[in-house]
Order: sequence, then structure tokens, then C-alpha cells
Amino acid sequence: MVSRVRVWLNRTYAENVFFMDQLRHNPHARPVDIHATHGDADSPVLAAADTADLEPEGLSPAAYVEYALDQCAKRGIDVFVPRLHQAALAAHREEFAAVGTALLAPTAEAIEVFEDKVTAYEAVREHGIPVPPWYRVTNADELVAAVEELEADGHRACFKPASGAGGVGFRVVTRAPFSLDHLSGFPSPYVQLDMVVEAVRAAEEPVDWMVMPRLEQPEVSVDCLTGPDGRVRMAVGRTKNGRRRGFTLHPAWIEPTRRLAERFGLHHLTNIQFRMYGDEPVLMDVNTRPAGGLHQLALCGINAPWAAVRLALGEETGDVLPTRLGQDYTVVSGPRPVRPVSLPHQVAEVGVADVAVAEVAVAEVAVAVDARPVAVAPPVACKPTVADRPLAV
Repeated sequence: MVSRVRVWLNRTYAENVFFMDQLRHNPHARPVDIHATHGDADSPVLAAADTADLEPEGLSPAAYVEYALDQCAKRGIDVFVPRLHQAALAAHREEFAAVGTALLAPTAEAIEVFEDKVTAYEAVREHGIPVPPWYRVTNADELVAAVEELEADGHRACFKPASGAGGVGFRVVTRAPFSLDHLSGFPSPYVQLDMVVEAVRAAEEPVDWMVMPRLEQPEVSVDCLTGPDGRVRMAVGRTKNGRRRGFTLHPAWIEPTRRLAERFGLHHLTNIQFRMYGDEPVLMDVNTRPAGGLHQLALCGINAPWAAVRLALGEETGDVLPTRLGQDYTVVSGPRPVRPVSLPHQVAEVGVADVAVAEVAVAEVAVAVDARPVAVAPPVACKPTVADRPLAV
């Protein structure tokens, strides 16, 4: 009899409902139970899980480790996919192993390197990975000086927090005075330099920002799966150029990813992002966690979450390669249910009829859900993206 696998995702983002779907619909038809915890009772991952709990608030990293060890022991967790307090949890990998739980996360040392973008850029540059110019700023004078240097070289300046995930805090600097033009249409990432300087001067605490040139498209987000032995099993790039999405295996993106994963201990599922600086692909960010768009690899014939769980369990997957790269696509939004009652509550106790149509959360959806294509519009042939053309490296 095939044993059931118990997987826990902690305080993860909404898109991981698709990560959970792919685990359940794995190609080996192996039964998977999913436990999810979150601080938001309306997170769709709680509704999608088999069992779910609200997480305690205000725990220090050390206290959270104790909480997580207790959860794993009580619930018989086989594989834990941590996002919150990832570095602290990874530092206690052996303690989790002692209670029968494998951590699906890189080494604690790798997580710590890439938690701070400046530290990361300095580290990867020493290994020959191209990075854009950057300035770390903590006050208004440093900000103005960095912007002026970049503009003198013909670049448009942008800034983002030195630590943080996703695009949170990213802004593009403009010197155009604030006017009604900025209040028409949708909000944009552009901010007036004088307003930013005024806000920084008025702040009680220093900022901690990276100022750098705004990098050009395409953006290539490489999903990488590396075993605990340091060998890369999968590296597939997802190209982004405006609304258009596609896939690439071009060495300009894949080879730097492999070097980073092997040299820094980026084990299990990670996501490494590149953009263009002039004619050269440069590193933009390293995420030591599965990407929200990981499920899009289903369009390539890859179930990356299941391959990662197998590796975490000590099973060999071999090289995980696309069966196809497919046509370009886009992403749309769709509804997902949220729980109609307060937690704790179990899926078995909630009937389908109890989930009201109004009680939904919107999550990003690719044109593949559960590995089945979903028509967004009548299919049309698309030209290859620029990311599929050879680039100077």
C-alpha cells in the first residue's frame, strides 16, 4: 500500500493554492494531505487545505521554531514548506528531521545571504554573476546623490527595500512635478523625487533602500529545483514581457542560475530573476522559496511541487525536463473559496453548498490549472519572445 504524504505550508501566499492542487494531482497518484496555517482567516490556502489553523501572532523566530516543531510532531508532517521565518527554521533542520519532517527549504546560510539584496549582490558578483550598479541609501542626501549619478549615466533611477519579497516597495523616480496627470488612469509606480526626499527627511527612522537603474524587459524568472546533494534537477525560465508570458531554456538565463544554486546551497525550490541591463542579462533577485507562478510550468509538462516533495523525501527524480515549451500565454484572475466559518475547522466538515459565491478570494491564475489549459481567448500563434533569442553574456 502506498503511504500517504503529509505536507505543511505556513503563512504562504494565495497563489500556492495551485501548488497544493498539483501535489494532490501528482503523476504517481500518491495520496497527499495538506495542512496550512496563516495569520489571515480569509486566505484561500486555508480553504484549499485538508486541515488548517490560524497561526499565533507575535512569536519571535525562536518561539516560532518551537511552535513549528510541535505542529510537525502532532500532525505527523512529512514535508514542511516554510515561508515565514524560513532562515530560523532551516537552522533547525536536524531537529525537524528528528520528528520525521523534511524541510523543503535551502540551507540557512543561503537564506541569510539572499535576505539582504546588497549582501546578495556583493556575494554573487564575486562568483562572476553579472549584477547592475546599485547604491545603498539610508537618508535623503544619499538618495539624491545616487539618483543623480544614475541619471548622469543616462539611466532612470528606481529604488526598493534592501530586504523584502516580491515587488513590495518598488518605485521609479521621476522629476516631473506632481500634477493632475498623476491622478488620471490607474496608480503607477512612479514617484516624484522631491516628494520622496521630503518624506525621507521627515521620517523618524532611516530608510534602507537600494537605488539602481530601472532594468529593461524581458524579465526571466527561472524556477530551479536542486537536491540536498547540490545537483540541479530542474531549471526552466519563465519569460515576462508586458502581458506576454513564455518559457525559455536559453543558457544566458539557465547557466547563471545553475552556478548560483550549486555554489550557494540553494537547495530545493528557488526562483532566480533576471532582467536586461543594456544588452546584458543581469541578476535582479533571488527568492529562496517557490515562486507564486511555479504552477505555470504545468504548461511545460512539469509538476514541480511534486518533484520537490519527492526529493525532500529522499526519492530520486532524475533530471526534470520540459516535455514542451509551448505557445506564449498570459495570466488572468479567478475566484477561490474562503472558509465560511472561523478557524480551526476541517475540510471534511465543510460542504460545498456552505461556501457562498460571494466568499471568494482572487488569486493569480495561469492558463493552466491542474495542468489543464484554460482558454483565455481564442488561441493565436505568437512570435517567440526576445528572451528566446541569443544574448550577449
